[in-house]
Amino acid sequence: MNTQNEKSKSYDLINFTIRDMTECGRILRNIGKGAKNMEDVANRTVHYLYNNLIDGESGNRACSLVRFFKTHTYEKLDDELQNFSRSMLGDYSFSPDMKCLTLLATAGENPEWNSRKTSKGHKAIPLPSEQAIHHIPMIRTLIIQLGLSISMVIKPDPKLLLDAGQKTYNVFHVSEAPGSPYIPTQKEFVIPYGIKSVLGFGGLLPSGDIFTVVMFLKVPVSKEIANYFKTLSLNMKIAVLPFENTVFA
Repeated sequence: MNTQNEKSKSYDLINFTIRDMTECGRILRNIGKGAKNMEDVANRTVHYLYNNLIDGESGNRACSLVRFFKTHTYEKLDDELQNFSRSMLGDYSFSPDMKCLTLLATAGENPEWNSRKTSKGHKAIPLPSEQAIHHIPMIRTLIIQLGLSISMVIKPDPKLLLDAGQKTYNVFHVSEAPGSPYIPTQKEFVIPYGIKSVLGFGGLLPSGDIFTVVMFLKVPVSKEIANYFKTLSLNMKIAVLPFENTVFA
């Protein structure tokens, strides 16, 4: 699917409606048509949201940065991502089956924010243990707010996956990003780029891996608006499901 044809439809994020949710969900549900892998779907998704969510008052983009992550087993990453993940481990040891929250796609206002390969700190974040995740406030809160358990994310239990996969997942929402302990790099990112709110949605795949889209927004987003994005999690899951075994380009 060529999302270029959809650019004429923009959504005012501050006044996002049920109708907007339905239309945006339809596009996301079909955004994988003709794609060859999940990375392709992820790239289409982040660029669609980055280009089409706007501040209705100014007409400017509502997003400063949009990212698409998926957990991925360490041994299935390429050498570059394995090296990056190991460099972030610190005192923790790694195992071949360690999960890494892996950046699949990114779109943003800085040139280096438009390729996963030029990301400086988020290419493949290792998740070696529950204890380690508790030291990464944003990821810990993301997992919990989505309605997932940290233990399920780092070591999926096949017996529980079927029930968990049928759930409708919540959203990750930080209504006031400035000063929030859940959003790091306040001085380097939140303040200079005018980030007002952060919003994420995602869910669980049959393999036990999770996917999530995280948007760093220049407009304040209320809980009421954030809740509309729960439905988009299911639309997004439908789009990425066919590519669970064909992830990278």
